[in-house]
Amino acid sequence: MRRERAGSPVPRQNGSVAWALLDTLNEADRREILAVCRRRKFARGEVVFHEGDPGDTLHLIAKGHVAVRTTTPAGDQALLRVLGAPDFFGELAVIAPGPRSATIDCLDSTETLELRSDAFHELRAKHPGVDAVLMRALVIEVRRVSTELSQALYLSAEARVWKRVADLTRLYETAANDVVTIPLTQDDVAHMAGTTRPTANKVLRSGEEKGVLRISRGRIEVLDVTALTKLAR
Repeated sequence: MRRERAGSPVPRQNGSVAWALLDTLNEADRREILAVCRRRKFARGEVVFHEGDPGDTLHLIAKGHVAVRTTTPAGDQALLRVLGAPDFFGELAVIAPGPRSATIDCLDSTETLELRSDAFHELRAKHPGVDAVLMRALVIEVRRVSTELSQALYLSAEARVWKRVADLTRLYETAANDVVTIPLTQDDVAHMAGTTRPTANKVLRSGEEKGVLRISRGRIEVLDVTALTKLAR
């Protein structure tokens, strides 16, 4: 469940999304993988799978946004991160099928391309180059975990809040809108930043006072992306 995005989804000539996970493949192998994928459509609020469910599929996000949630030792649900095209999730289930490590639910109307483990391994047998997809998935995951661990150890809670808001802004930013609307709460941002709600609220209120963003019920509106980027450095 990654974050290697390289900006907004990059359309190919046929209008499809360019997933970083498939970048190492030649065009023929890429097309063959996409050909065996099943297109899935989910409504807002629908759960793709629950934590602990059996897992044997990888999902490439083609449209929409999903939340990655896990259960804390206290039994609460915590939001770990938000993903959107061209992100992917569930890759460990393809590498080594097993129980899902998190719950995935849709924050809006979402479409994915679902790749089953058995179909993927059939392709591996015919095309050894497809193994590069597995290596790519592991590299992306290790880089993400290393970055987040470093931030958790060495950055202040304030810095982590700004980085998470900046990540979300890139995820929801579109060329058509000057104001970027993030449909998440202060609690959600606090969970993602690994801090408390009062701390996240204090940081976000300071940004509101500076005119960087506006806090509304159930959402955060980013008014000045350039200023936010500076705060997140």
